[in-house]
Amino acid sequence: MPLRPRGHHGIRRTRATGRSRSSRWRYPTSALAAVTACAAAVGAVPAGLVTSADEAGPLYRDARAAPERRVRDLLDRMTLDEKIGQMDQIAVARMQGDCRAGGGGLVESCMKTVLGDHATGSVLSGGGMGPPRNTPGDWARMVNAVQRYAVEKTRLHIPVLYGADAVHGHNNVLGATVFPHQIGLGATWDPGVAEAVAAGTARAVAATGIDWNFAPVADLARDQRWGRYYETYGEDPLLAGTLAAAQVRGTEGTRGAKRVAATVKHFGGYSVPANGHDRVPADVSARYLQDTLLAPYRTAVEAGAKSVMANSGALNGVPATASRYLLTEVLRKQWGFTGVVISDWEDVRALHTRYKVAADYPRAIALAVNAGVDMTMEPFEARRFTEGLRAAVRRGLVGRERIDEAAGRVLRLKFDLGLFEHPYVDADRADAVVLGADRALARRAATASQVLLRNEKGTLPLGPAVKRIVVAGNHADDIDSQAGGWTVGWQRVPDGVRLPGTTVLDGIRRAAPAGTQVVRPKDAADAVAQARTADVTVVVVGEKAAAEGEADSPRPELAADQQALVTSLKASGRPVVVVMIAGRPLALGDAAGTEGLLMSWLPGTEGGHAVADVLFGKANPGGRLPVSWPRRTGNEPVHHQQLPGTNVGAESAHDVAYDFGAGLSYTGYGFEAIGLGSSSVPAGADVRVSVRVRNTGARDGETVVPVHVSRPVSTVLAPPRRLVAFTKVRLAAGQARTVRLTVPARVLAVTPGDLDGSGTPRVERGEYTFTAGERRTTLNVT
Repeated sequence: MPLRPRGHHGIRRTRATGRSRSSRWRYPTSALAAVTACAAAVGAVPAGLVTSADEAGPLYRDARAAPERRVRDLLDRMTLDEKIGQMDQIAVARMQGDCRAGGGGLVESCMKTVLGDHATGSVLSGGGMGPPRNTPGDWARMVNAVQRYAVEKTRLHIPVLYGADAVHGHNNVLGATVFPHQIGLGATWDPGVAEAVAAGTARAVAATGIDWNFAPVADLARDQRWGRYYETYGEDPLLAGTLAAAQVRGTEGTRGAKRVAATVKHFGGYSVPANGHDRVPADVSARYLQDTLLAPYRTAVEAGAKSVMANSGALNGVPATASRYLLTEVLRKQWGFTGVVISDWEDVRALHTRYKVAADYPRAIALAVNAGVDMTMEPFEARRFTEGLRAAVRRGLVGRERIDEAAGRVLRLKFDLGLFEHPYVDADRADAVVLGADRALARRAATASQVLLRNEKGTLPLGPAVKRIVVAGNHADDIDSQAGGWTVGWQRVPDGVRLPGTTVLDGIRRAAPAGTQVVRPKDAADAVAQARTADVTVVVVGEKAAAEGEADSPRPELAADQQALVTSLKASGRPVVVVMIAGRPLALGDAAGTEGLLMSWLPGTEGGHAVADVLFGKANPGGRLPVSWPRRTGNEPVHHQQLPGTNVGAESAHDVAYDFGAGLSYTGYGFEAIGLGSSSVPAGADVRVSVRVRNTGARDGETVVPVHVSRPVSTVLAPPRRLVAFTKVRLAAGQARTVRLTVPARVLAVTPGDLDGSGTPRVERGEYTFTAGERRTTLNVT
């Protein structure tokens, strides 16, 4: 950072009036010497010029001072416009090329507009927004350049928060390992795997300078039509919340080149649009919202998440971005959240332009800010946001105290992440840290996510008698479909870009024993002809990669041509194993009834190895469905917590092809006993449960131990069963083990009362039946 005349930076502003008072300071000689040495080492000048108290230095530069004091000191030095700038996030595209559409390198005049003139506090790379060369090193250099402008060429030298959607690895960067999407991690039922994947992602994004990851998604997968179904951990609030919390811990507990903040999104109830289409308003009961939809977000927030992203949609006639109930009453007052709330893409503007709940942009900003939004993702209009919020303050729509509160939370996050001391990364190391990293972890995660749903006549694993394997289906050699949406580009891998990784065909070829012939047919007709002489045909089917609204599917079923192919292969009379690459369960139609069915989800760049490991028995499948698999279309939404009614007939009930939690193994498991720490507990007490489980087969393996609860009588409708605890255990062949779990009282709570659902959640007194498999026991809550 170049020195400036004393007094240039040292302008202190009073909180109430914004008037200046002198506070001269300069950097001590010892600090400058340290800076010079550091700059020589990494090729960049760091921001942390003052890291200890100095009589002439500003308090906010003192790394030893309490963050609250640093925030207060810095706020006192800032103008209103500088505080407003901290509340805005702009897309990096606005600083590239022509300062509008993006593309090309960073342009200093564009950076001056965004970072200098409007003091923007945060920058994001939306899907596909990167440097001209998509390498980790170039990403690091781009982010460093943004930081350097903010740190060296703005009045108070405040670093930016740099955000990205790294939702399954550092998925924006070509060559980074792509992990399974969250729906696949949900199928692992393993918080340890989710935490490890999040930690690996955090290391990769930190190496490229990014310090804010917009993940995890804590939405529930309740409607197979919804295009973002695969971004969730599944349909159950306990499972989703547990894995989202693990991802928060993995992200924020990792120490890479930078610390990284996690973001719990999309708060709340984003995943239940009325007609299954993305960003369509939802109408839900207060009880359903409170007891079910909000539960996983709370678990993730309580794991220590530093930020929350507001839902783009509307609930019960109120856009979530403008809901004080959601963003302040629930999130902050009830749950105690103290971090940063950010809107989603252009959602504050949408309060005026789309939802029309605000007469103009200043009023839209005021609605969001007063509801509890601290930072607005306004990707393209820094000037209009500054002018809009300034106008809202001038009109009395937003108080200055609220501006200080919001800007202060953003600054506190920057202090917590150490950005004032370490804003830059070593770009020369980024390639080595990111490229090909964590491939073993990605393979382990993808393998753990495989769910074997059908295995007739012991077709799998493929044994030594299998000498000729036909691998059919368009998805067999399609790495882009394995990666899914949000990969390199926003929707999918862009045309002309080759994603490194292992397809299912490659995986089978590499895993096949010596002497086994692997045949890849030229087309569907050739596949049917080749299948007649095959020992087994593996047909890989699925859906095309897409994101958000483009991924919406009014009829979530296997495409007609793929159904026809499977039907023709079945007619060969030889065994057929279906492998599905998809972000949701698809109704199989005529493709049902094959000898094998393996759900692979969107397994990422190591997915081909994972599929092959299961097919050949190197891995014993341990994944279980995190969602219900519909028997047919037209029954959406479908999930295992559907409430009982007076309807009759399977079509109106929870009629599924495969239930939530389903999954086969190459060994067997049995639940031998379930016990409680006490047969009676007071309402509000946690419940201790023990389950004895045995591997009854001849192979080692992993299984999920789920504990469900049902109620013979409840004052409000209760699902036939609720998942209240689970764990995953590894058992050797023949081994038995007793696992102990705790059911928090909150998991048993429901909102009492009438239709308005206005009561406070509580554990009702009475009888509760706990089950594990076919074993059950009864608890009396007094």
